[in-house]
Amino acid sequence: MRRILLAVALFSLPFAAHASILRIHLNDMIHPISDEYIGRGLDSAARAKDAAVVIELSTPGGLIDSTRSIVEKMMTSRVPVIVYVSPAGSRAASAGFFLLEAADVSAMAPGTNTGAAHPVILGEKVDDVMKLKLENDAAAFMRTIASRRGRNVAVAESAVRESKSFTEDEALQQKLIDVVAPNLPSLLKAVEGRRVRRWDGSTVTLHVAGQAIRDYDMSVKERLLSMLMDPNIAFLLFALGALAIFAELNHPGAVVPGVVGVIAILLSLFALNLLPTRYAALALLVAAFVLFILEAKYATHGVLGIGGIVCMIFGALFLVDGPIPEMRVHLFTALVVSVPIGVITIFLMTLALRARRNRVTTGSEGMIGEIGIARTQLEPAGKVFVHGTLWNAVARTSVAEGTRVRVSGVDGLQLIVEPTE
Repeated sequence: MRRILLAVALFSLPFAAHASILRIHLNDMIHPISDEYIGRGLDSAARAKDAAVVIELSTPGGLIDSTRSIVEKMMTSRVPVIVYVSPAGSRAASAGFFLLEAADVSAMAPGTNTGAAHPVILGEKVDDVMKLKLENDAAAFMRTIASRRGRNVAVAESAVRESKSFTEDEALQQKLIDVVAPNLPSLLKAVEGRRVRRWDGSTVTLHVAGQAIRDYDMSVKERLLSMLMDPNIAFLLFALGALAIFAELNHPGAVVPGVVGVIAILLSLFALNLLPTRYAALALLVAAFVLFILEAKYATHGVLGIGGIVCMIFGALFLVDGPIPEMRVHLFTALVVSVPIGVITIFLMTLALRARRNRVTTGSEGMIGEIGIARTQLEPAGKVFVHGTLWNAVARTSVAEGTRVRVSGVDGLQLIVEPTE
């Protein structure tokens, strides 16, 4: 009997040791890369049969489509999800409020806030009816989440319709969250033994206190793409890539600027494809470079150059129309990038045009157009004195000795000349 009990105990040890808490850090805007990262984390927790998933959240908000996708993954997760707004000073604003309310257990650290979830219209100007439709849609989405999780539906909806924000204490008092905890261990201790109702109607008791915490980090690819999702970086890559390609076109064969430029523009376009991009703004950026080229060619005393810089600044500001300021190109970035690139582009184009206009003054081609003296009779061959050197020359007509001649061509080491006044 003892052997049987010992075997059962040994058999159960791996499963007891295997239980852990998977922790996801989301300290960024909510966008498709955030959606992919959280989705992978939830799948990993389900495969490992973790006791719970904790999403430590600090976000100014993000895209509604990505938010809906994340909420769907959280609501249907096989592992209970705890969203914890942390550390002190963090916020779960706008789209982050939806994630907080969608969790099985919602918690905030002291000194944090949440709310301000009114939908923001992207891009084009819309009428009042369309605005009302979008607001009603977001409000209905919030009512669904709040009622499913047993939270205060009316107060949660007011964060959408009236952009109300709440401190951690206000959120707790108005039943928007379940716990206020200063750190993760105290949070896990506070929710130990809590029964939560899952999306399928089943009830699960949380056993999370004292469990090992397993951090789940972004992959290298996700970190890179998340960085590219910053509109300021996407714009900077596009501008520098265009400048590099411009330099390659003016200096064919350099290769490196062309390769770097193509890579930078492709990375920029990848990010812009995932962001709410106004493609008319891309046309403004292209028009800026056209004006820079025209300024160098026609020398309008800065009129076209200034116009190009203005086009680039407005193109940058309108390039990404995100729902929050953090998902738009900042004015400082637009100015710091546009003015130097405009000056550099005009300078490079001016050098290239001057080089093409200047007559060659070295080598055999530099002899063309030079004036010399016939030292012998040219009938049609003879000798001419050009550039301090005696040359073999041939003329199409007879030229008398001592006549001034102009070099019209070079054939090997023989000059082709014609008489000149």
